Amino acid sequence: MSDTSFLDYVLGQLAGARRVSMRPMFGGHGLYLEGAFFGIVHAGALYFRTDAASRAQYVQAGSRPFNPRGRKELHRYYQVPVEILDDPQALTAWALQAARTGK
Repeated sequence: MSDTSFLDYVLGQLAGARRVSMRPMFGGHGLYLEGAFFGIVHAGALYFRTDAASRAQYVQAGSRPFNPRGRKELHRYYQVPVEILDDPQALTAWALQAARTGK
């Protein structure tokens, strides 16, 4: 799947969140909900912003932190598990949670 078609897929899955927008950044795309930066689409993967409370569910699911250049991991952003990505309702709930951490 190309990055463009993956981005389209992610945006389609997040249609329930309604006010999601995106901007090119980091060699990928940043995702925003009502102005809050909450996610990154990069190299065919989706990462959401986490905080101390939400990070545990990502780690428990085996998710890895965002690491765009293979040198420094950004532990505020973790890859969204595939089973969440494939479930629009769950993905929307996780996106709303991620957006709350960005405010």
